[in-house]
Amino acid sequence: MPLPYPHRQQQLQRLIRHLGLGEVATINWQLLDLALTHPTISAEFNYDRLEFVGDAVVRMAVAEFLWNTYPTAAVGEYAAVRSILVSDRTLAQLAAHYDLEHYLLVSASALRDKAGEESRWAEAFEALLGALYLSVHTLELIHPWLEPHLQRLTTEIRRDPALQNYKAALQEWTQAHYRCLPEYRVQETDPPRHDNHRFRAEVWLSGQLLGQGQGRSIKAAEQAAAQVAFTKIQS
Repeated sequence: MPLPYPHRQQQLQRLIRHLGLGEVATINWQLLDLALTHPTISAEFNYDRLEFVGDAVVRMAVAEFLWNTYPTAAVGEYAAVRSILVSDRTLAQLAAHYDLEHYLLVSASALRDKAGEESRWAEAFEALLGALYLSVHTLELIHPWLEPHLQRLTTEIRRDPALQNYKAALQEWTQAHYRCLPEYRVQETDPPRHDNHRFRAEVWLSGQLLGQGQGRSIKAAEQAAAQVAFTKIQS
């Protein structure tokens, strides 16, 4: 059943077309609207419960993809790759790819919280998956547009000896060689409007600067700095 608000209905229909699903009669528009309503808009009617469902849905979608695409891979590799594919960082990137910021109803105060930005978009993306799954109780509205991203990302991840978790790889290296942990120092920056990298991180070891990086969140900035450091020590 369409929403009683024509503007919101048209907005969500644009999102569905952006996903490549066309005109799908089986979508529950009320659930989709809920999936894209932040808790700062309504304490009762928001995406929290759908995000809980979507967390399980994305794990199932990734597990099915890995099983079908890499049938001989070890369970440990499945787990390592899946942990990256379902991470807030990856899900926030997918949310950005589909411009979820244009569809999410969220308060201005939440938008000013740059530290929680990555988690917010990851939660909204999971809620979107939850709404699509509960519309038909299968993954048929998810696989067609999500799997190409999973294929691209998994190919990149499997080529990377650090499996894109540079913080973990760097920590393992420093513990093996120096028996200590790297130290991260993060500062919030005031970037130009076109630059979303609001955090700058440095990673230090025994008083030596190993690398610097920037990101939209503290976690992303630390990963970027760790990537520079890990690449340097491996070269």
